[in-house]
Amino acid sequence: MSSTPIVLCTCFAFLVVSLLGRVLGRRHTAPYPPGPKGLPFIGNMFDMPSAYHWRMFTEWGRTFGDMVYISILGKPIIILNSARQATAMLDKRSSIYSDRPVSPMGGELVGLKHMLVMAPYGPQSREHRRYIHQSLGSKTSIEKHHEVIVEEQRKFLKSLLGSYQDIATEIHKTEGAILLKITYGYTIQEEDDQVMALAEKLTDILVPVVAPSVWLVDAFPVLRYLPAWFPGARFKKIAAGMRRTLHNIVDVPYEMTKQKLANNVDLPPNLVAECFQKEGRVDTEAEFNIKWAAAIIYAGGGDSTVSAMHSFVLAMTLYPDVQKRAQAEIDTVIGDERLPSFKDREHLPFIEAIVKEILRWRCPGPLNLPHRAAKDAIHDGCFIPKGATIIANIWAILHDPEAYPNPDTFDPSRFVSETGEPTDVPSPYSACFGYGRRICPGSNFADASIFIWCAMILAVYDISKAVGEDGKIIEPSGEYTSGLASHPNPFECSIVPRSEKARRLILSIDE
Repeated sequence: MSSTPIVLCTCFAFLVVSLLGRVLGRRHTAPYPPGPKGLPFIGNMFDMPSAYHWRMFTEWGRTFGDMVYISILGKPIIILNSARQATAMLDKRSSIYSDRPVSPMGGELVGLKHMLVMAPYGPQSREHRRYIHQSLGSKTSIEKHHEVIVEEQRKFLKSLLGSYQDIATEIHKTEGAILLKITYGYTIQEEDDQVMALAEKLTDILVPVVAPSVWLVDAFPVLRYLPAWFPGARFKKIAAGMRRTLHNIVDVPYEMTKQKLANNVDLPPNLVAECFQKEGRVDTEAEFNIKWAAAIIYAGGGDSTVSAMHSFVLAMTLYPDVQKRAQAEIDTVIGDERLPSFKDREHLPFIEAIVKEILRWRCPGPLNLPHRAAKDAIHDGCFIPKGATIIANIWAILHDPEAYPNPDTFDPSRFVSETGEPTDVPSPYSACFGYGRRICPGSNFADASIFIWCAMILAVYDISKAVGEDGKIIEPSGEYTSGLASHPNPFECSIVPRSEKARRLILSIDE
């Protein structure tokens, strides 16, 4: 007798019991946080937008406060719309709120539970963070990668004199080249690099399974036992394809580096080689952790940095007075005989302020990756149930008009005085790189890359609005994409050398 009817009946029974249990809920004395009223059984499923979730979350924050409760098919979700709540919950009570939501779709079926971005909090995730920290976790550890970062940024400057495709593509190629080299010691091919193309596919996997919407199997995990041919079980075929791609992303570049190390090929400093050297004898478990730790750096680490760099170009296009002040600082400190270096950073406070304002004005990740409550808790007088998904609305936090007056205006001077002294305005770093034990382990690398990129391009190029064939100025829309990392929509701009001397300096690169 076929087992399919038994499986289907079992799934249906579990689904009903699970749904009833979630709807009826557990007994508790404190109220849930306020939020929009949902419908019976399905909750706020129809209130959730399909994109730009942070906009709706911000509106809810204005109506219900800085901690908002919603539920989808009985799954509780807590949205934090203020720095006060995010810090109090995710930083100060990180022992409770450092886990990731259980995801049968992304975690189990696709296999992302092994990748730090979605891994449960525990020994494996701590081991991954240890490997990343020893290579990228501190400003000191980043210094050994300065040469690679500067080398690729110099290539980028020179590419802008040629017939490049568009600025976003060139930024992406540059950052990808840096990440592959510092992770695997791998040098990309100039055209159609297959390893880079493979890395880019990770976003196609992460976005649909991490975004704050719910696959039915995430709401009712028992559905993962349905046969793939069953109506409504198409998610299993989707997951199987994603899983194959994910393992290629993880395995291919790692095996290439492992083979080069075995053949004593001389490689630049990179995460995989450093892990092998420090571990000595690498057993099966260590090798598994090393390759998964490396994958999140090279495949997932660059998207937010690329977004920030692209936002910088947009900001300079829209705010020419900011650009002029930054270039005046560079000319005073460095002159026009050389390009900026990392050693100049402490003497360039306005460039430093630009980096902060980029991350605040158009934060690359408008929503913090979701956390999960490890147990029932009372927070600020409200009940937070075990298993609740916690999402910090980074966009709302960094556009709080009380902390950042005129938040929609790009204004680096909010972070630095006319004399170059830092102000008491909150740094956006505490929000845009995450909270508590889930803070981004590559934040120091991102900060270093964005700083030197901004300084170097401003030293030799002017960025302005493009002019059409009809002689009219082309205004950028200023709109952004939705997703885990939000990028500017394509826009035209003019990027030309500041002077003939600047052009000669660019041409002299690598001569």
